[in-house]
Amino acid sequence: MSKKLRFYTDEHVPNSVVKGLQLRGVDVLTTKDARMLGESDEVHIAFAKKEERVIFTQDEDFLRLHAQGFEHSGIVYANQRTPIGEIVRGLMLIYQILEFKEMKNHLEYL
Repeated sequence: MSKKLRFYTDEHVPNSVVKGLQLRGVDVLTTKDARMLGESDEVHIAFAKKEERVIFTQDEDFLRLHAQGFEHSGIVYANQRTPIGEIVRGLMLIYQILEFKEMKNHLEYL
């Protein structure tokens, strides 16, 4: 049986995105709820990997870390100007189509 995606959002993600996903039954953990506010991006990647969660971010630094070869359990990136509805729809599409194992060290753009 395939393992459903679970998301971890960094501190740049609006709460309305988190709520939109949770209302649709998606398991989302925020940086605040994980008590990880202020941690480095590398620490966030390690935490998400340990927790087997895909990071959703609007912070370009995660793109750099991916390009440098940091191992991760998946990163989804959206530009800061991307509308909230578009973000939620894009994340739901990824949630419905991709399996956890397919996201390992994979980067998706919204």
